Amino acid sequence: MSERLEDIAARMTAEGKGILAADESTGTIKKRLDTIGVESTEETRRDYREMLFRADEAMRNYISGVILYDETLRQKARDGTPLVELIARAGAVPGIKVDKGAQPLAGFPGEKITEGLDGLRGRLAEYYELGARFAKWRAVIDISDTLPTWTAVKQNAQALARYAALCQEAGIVPIVEPEVLMDGQPATHSIDRCYEVTEWVLKTVFQELYDARVLLEGMVLKPNMVIDGKNARKASREEVAEKTVRCLKSTVPAAVPGIAFLSGGQSDEEATAHLSIMNAAHVTPWRLTFSYGRALQAAALKAWGGKNENVAAGQRAFAHRARMNALAARGEWKQELEAAA
Repeated sequence: MSERLEDIAARMTAEGKGILAADESTGTIKKRLDTIGVESTEETRRDYREMLFRADEAMRNYISGVILYDETLRQKARDGTPLVELIARAGAVPGIKVDKGAQPLAGFPGEKITEGLDGLRGRLAEYYELGARFAKWRAVIDISDTLPTWTAVKQNAQALARYAALCQEAGIVPIVEPEVLMDGQPATHSIDRCYEVTEWVLKTVFQELYDARVLLEGMVLKPNMVIDGKNARKASREEVAEKTVRCLKSTVPAAVPGIAFLSGGQSDEEATAHLSIMNAAHVTPWRLTFSYGRALQAAALKAWGGKNENVAAGQRAFAHRARMNALAARGEWKQELEAAA
């Protein structure tokens, strides 16, 4: 008897835990490894990820799921254990990024559409066999005075809904990720403009999910926070938290079990602080947690530096960030805890 979608989604949004996004494509992980002067090979990529997945304290106590890239889902640790097994042993749910990336939207300069629906049904069946129990698809929406267009919002929402329906058919929980970019072009929009666009995008996405008969109890939403553009930052942490919660309450049905935010260009600490204020100061029908990539990994990558003798240091750095975010998911993070580390 396979596990129900609702039960997997509940595990993914377990209280005081969040999702590690370790699904960087080969190109993206190369950029990350370049910053520490390590050549990106299949082996170094595996060593880096194995360090994270074997970080026992972090994985057992603070991580509910891990999003993987195709290569990682198939890889084995140095001792021959499949990496998926390391994740499952720690009590976390293994997941997989299934989209093929955002490409220019024909006829709409400056806008993108995410590709990867062709052949997705077959890939999902294979990923299920390999141990994945959830998937992720990211749509990107750029903001300017004139963007996004209705076409970009509508087509990305339709693709997210088709992906989500295919996932659920395969016994896989979809993470639905419509990201309204804070660091797009020219990234000078106000927080109110971000609110307006995010509300529009989420309303459209949930209408498409409804039309596609997606089971809301068996999905997780991964949205951006409502925040001003990267080159125009003035909103206080409290304002970001308040406007994000207000926007979600006006768009996201209560049937959705959890919302796992992306960090999307925020600093590690900012992403943690915003989440904590939302949980401490607001009552919501869903669990609000994190699904961070760089904001969980940057410190660990730096501490590891590609050296075997630094694995424990890398794991400690990862455990610290994971713990800070787990506290934020309960509304209990405090600035002084950062200094204590």
